[in-house]
Amino acid sequence: MRLITSLAAFVGRTFAVWVILFAVLGFLAPQTFRQIGPYIVPLLGLIMFGMGLTISADDFREVARRPFDVAIGVLSQFVIMPLLAVLLTLIIPMPPEVAAGVILVGCCPGGTSSNVMTYLSKGDVALSVACTSVTTLLAPLVTPFLVLLLAEQYLPVNAGAMFLSIVKVVLLPLALGFLAQRLVPRLVAVAVPALPLVSVTGIVLIVAAVVALSQSAIATSGLMIFGVVVLHNALGYLVGYTAARISGLSLARRKAIAIEVGMQNSGLGAALATAHFSPLAAVPSAIFSVWHNISGALLANYLARKTD
Repeated sequence: MRLITSLAAFVGRTFAVWVILFAVLGFLAPQTFRQIGPYIVPLLGLIMFGMGLTISADDFREVARRPFDVAIGVLSQFVIMPLLAVLLTLIIPMPPEVAAGVILVGCCPGGTSSNVMTYLSKGDVALSVACTSVTTLLAPLVTPFLVLLLAEQYLPVNAGAMFLSIVKVVLLPLALGFLAQRLVPRLVAVAVPALPLVSVTGIVLIVAAVVALSQSAIATSGLMIFGVVVLHNALGYLVGYTAARISGLSLARRKAIAIEVGMQNSGLGAALATAHFSPLAAVPSAIFSVWHNISGALLANYLARKTD
């Protein structure tokens, strides 16, 4: 078990490297990784089950203790990133499927990687975890509504089917993980150190599958999609930080909000795009999975040097 824990810690520290490696492998050997396509949704469910094993009641007490701070983070997440996505699709010419994919990833909740990056930035980790938990729980209602409102001009959107998908792939695994904490706490305590290995494996396989399924489209439009994703992510950090500053939050809280807003649950975006749109619509989410871990680490390193 000690070996698995050490391996999980190593894989967690080198997450971005593995995501990049498997994205490249998915592009170079598409026939191999296309076979993973049908398992994208179950893989994400496994990742969310792991998140459920780590959620504690303290995360929700933080919401009650600091409702204003959490509200700023949640509102910023579900307002800034969707609107930035729409703005980018209006400014930069792109195929309708790509535009819908950009908006979809912008409407997703915060990603769990943001909690790690907030810690590295010396930001308010408790606030980051609380915001991630709340946006994830709100996602079944908020994400389909926003996608229907903002992306239907590009592709038909079945908000009801998307709601059910998020319930099955997010809420149900989260609830099962949280229940496992109560029923078999000793087993969960043993398993938790190995969770980074499970999460990283799930994400890299999802990214490789999405890239493989859209290999030809990426060959022709990949550079444009990458540019859109980089802009979306960078503007999310900047506008999120600005919103937190205008709201009068401390530096540590501004760091948490900026990172929380800029880093999306792009695995969920890839799964939803594949299930409800097309493999091409999932490409922005796949590229986001690669890029936001790189940019998040760079930003965390920069913010860690900033003091009040």
